[in-house]
Amino acid sequence: MDRASEANRRISTISAHLFPPNLQIEEESSLRRANCRAKGAAPGFKVAILGAAGGIGQPLALLMKINPLVSVLHLYDVVNTPGVTADISHMDTGAVVRGFLGQNQLEDALTGMDLVVIPAGVPRKPGMTRDDLFNINAGIVKTLCEGIAKCCPNAIVNLISNPVNSTVPIAAEVFKKAGTFDPKRVLGVTMLDVVRANTFVAEVLGLDPRDVDVPVVGGHAGVTILPLLSQVKPPCSFTPKEIDYLTDRIQNGGTEVVEAKAGAGSATLSMAYAAVKFADACLHGLRGDAGVVECAFVSSQVTELPFFATKVRLGRAGVEEVYPLGPLNEYERIGLEKAKKELAESIQKGISFIKK
Repeated sequence: MDRASEANRRISTISAHLFPPNLQIEEESSLRRANCRAKGAAPGFKVAILGAAGGIGQPLALLMKINPLVSVLHLYDVVNTPGVTADISHMDTGAVVRGFLGQNQLEDALTGMDLVVIPAGVPRKPGMTRDDLFNINAGIVKTLCEGIAKCCPNAIVNLISNPVNSTVPIAAEVFKKAGTFDPKRVLGVTMLDVVRANTFVAEVLGLDPRDVDVPVVGGHAGVTILPLLSQVKPPCSFTPKEIDYLTDRIQNGGTEVVEAKAGAGSATLSMAYAAVKFADACLHGLRGDAGVVECAFVSSQVTELPFFATKVRLGRAGVEEVYPLGPLNEYERIGLEKAKKELAESIQKGISFIKK
């Protein structure tokens, strides 16, 4: 091969890393596209992030690029994906990064994916409830899930888009319509509630948060977030005042951040961290690791509700076991009834959005 041809081949290879094929100039360029893969990239899983240019999506994409279990990372959004892709692709980790811009490239972004993480949607603003987000984010989630049903129906889906209590039922209904619904593969990400609970409880106990495990059940909004403080590990006890303080702070952690940012955003960084922590657990499950247990909002028979967040065991098929609530104290039983009442309305709202 002469020097010019070799140079063209190498430039084409580099270019294909930075941009998906349909973002490159075609006939006008003398460089032919290369469906390349980074030399030395470790075997792993193909992951797509839908909403990768947003406040959660960018730090989420950065952290997923670091994950050694990821071999291919697809970044999709309706704006700004080329810049985010170029930036993250310079990181010297094994995952190959490709960017996809606009709805006409959604199918390319999704084809062949093992795990799809969805932070897409508008963020909360001061005074905005999670319910206020519904009308905007419901339509976004519907469109994205229609693409998943068509292009990667066997992928594990991690839903972050709020309100999770409604968007997970929306996703399930879309997949049911398409004939691809597998309840084991649709998971609402409630990990941020667990991360906050571990942090706040550790502060009260004077422990390292990494040594604390707080089960958080129910849903992912307000009173539907129910920390089971009676089941904290390591075993401990709290005063009634501490229980009230911790429960309220865990339930309103998102509002705490929104107000602190004073109009400049919501809990994007801690959410990205929690999302990657949960996605990593899903990837370890896909790899076949034993004993991968996390809390998630999933199709469930733990209560009379069709969806509920509890601890689940993750495996090659997604959710391989849904754990029961375990023993609750009186405070938690009262909280559970409050959570179920609000959660039932949110779930029905999501189902009705698709069936209307």
